Amino acid sequence: MRVQEREEVRALKQECRHLQSVIESMRSQQSALQIQVDHLKEDLATQYQLYRDERDARKLLITRISTMQSTQDAEHDDNNEEDESEDPVVVKMALQVCREDLTKAQIELNRLQAEYSDVVPRRDWDNLNHLHEETLMKLETLQTDFNQVKSEYDTLLEVHQKSAPTTQQHGSDSQHIATTPRPNWEQCSDILGGTERCKELFEGQSSQKRLEILMKEINSQNQFFTGLGTSSDVPIYLRYEGKLKNLKLKKADVIKVIKEIWRNKMADNEKNDDPRDLQTFLHSYLVEQYKDKAGEWAYSLMESVQNNLKDDLICLFNDVLTGKVDESIYHGQTQLLSHLLKVLIQSDITQCGSLTVSEFSEALRKAFPLKSDQDIEELLAAAQTELESSGVRISYQTLYTEDTDGQHKEFLSLVKKQATAERLQYISELRAQLEGKGEVDAEQLWVAFKTIDPSLEPENLEWNLSVAFQTKESELQAQALEKEVVLQRLSVAHVKRAGPKG
Repeated sequence: MRVQEREEVRALKQECRHLQSVIESMRSQQSALQIQVDHLKEDLATQYQLYRDERDARKLLITRISTMQSTQDAEHDDNNEEDESEDPVVVKMALQVCREDLTKAQIELNRLQAEYSDVVPRRDWDNLNHLHEETLMKLETLQTDFNQVKSEYDTLLEVHQKSAPTTQQHGSDSQHIATTPRPNWEQCSDILGGTERCKELFEGQSSQKRLEILMKEINSQNQFFTGLGTSSDVPIYLRYEGKLKNLKLKKADVIKVIKEIWRNKMADNEKNDDPRDLQTFLHSYLVEQYKDKAGEWAYSLMESVQNNLKDDLICLFNDVLTGKVDESIYHGQTQLLSHLLKVLIQSDITQCGSLTVSEFSEALRKAFPLKSDQDIEELLAAAQTELESSGVRISYQTLYTEDTDGQHKEFLSLVKKQATAERLQYISELRAQLEGKGEVDAEQLWVAFKTIDPSLEPENLEWNLSVAFQTKESELQAQALEKEVVLQRLSVAHVKRAGPKG
């Protein structure tokens, strides 16, 4: 039996090898047939193109013959010549030939329709192929993002499962702790002007914040302001007399109004060669927007500004309005943030709104080439802290969102803080170089600039000197100016143009 089984196995193996050889031959035959089919398709496409060309040529010939016949008929009519009657036999033969040609063309058309009913035009195939490749690329990107999100989710789920027992233990312990009763804030509604206003002021605020709001409202119970008059020593936007109603503007409203004022001020500066100062523009803006209530808005706005000077945007607006700093400080900060956003968008090749950590760091170095590695690391850490993400990607568009008060968050605040520190450091170094000199001329400033930054280009040197002496770069004069005047002008000007310290 074993010998018989071996023989059967051997026979089956031989038969299997034979069948495999048959399959291989059939596959090669199939590939050869496929090649023939492809060649036939190409030949058929060529024949179809020739047929179309022949058909178009035939149509053109028929049109030309018809035109010639109509021309001949017109000439015969002009010459009043009688048309000779055509031979019926010739007409019959021509009709028969036309019928035969029509039958052949119909047969050829049916054959082409039957053979090419499933054929797709090359143009449509190319479009579909391109769309398919784009879809595959998007699918790969989405799959990568999904895998990243899934890994983060698994990590968070694991952390949550580990911290769940501790959380439950803390919850059970907190039930046994005696807590201080919370105050009833609704009792303050009478002081704050009603229940609705009380809810509006206290909504989403902590107890400490609510207490501050309550004390501020108590201190500002005055319903009306007394106008300062119309004398020349009063700012133009506050030149009103009589009683003016206190609108009690909230911080969010003040920030919104200030942003709108800056937006209109920038548009006004672009229209006019000689821009107006902020005080004059504020007066015209309030009169244009609020008509008879311009005085109420002016006094209410200034009171809210004085109450919120801890806010950077409001404090800067107040400093520019009172003349402590130049208006270009604000425009410089805006241009700085716009430049950074432009560089981040250019670095986003996939246009997905996010960058990897390395791409984000490289974009920061490209936007601020003169910043130190420590400053770049601080910005990167601030971005990751703000987004509460330690992943491989950073959503730079989210960094440009504002909080509930309309203010920039941690990352952009750090960018502006570093820019201010760099500007002040540059002015401090320049002050140290000019120490002990009451007045300076162009040559002394030139030496000071080159000492601070030997890599400073000549055109930047000339620009710095033209700013200091307020003249054209080609018309520098060796005039002497007080040192503090020079420093003040340079402090303002370096916000408008990137200087040696970025």
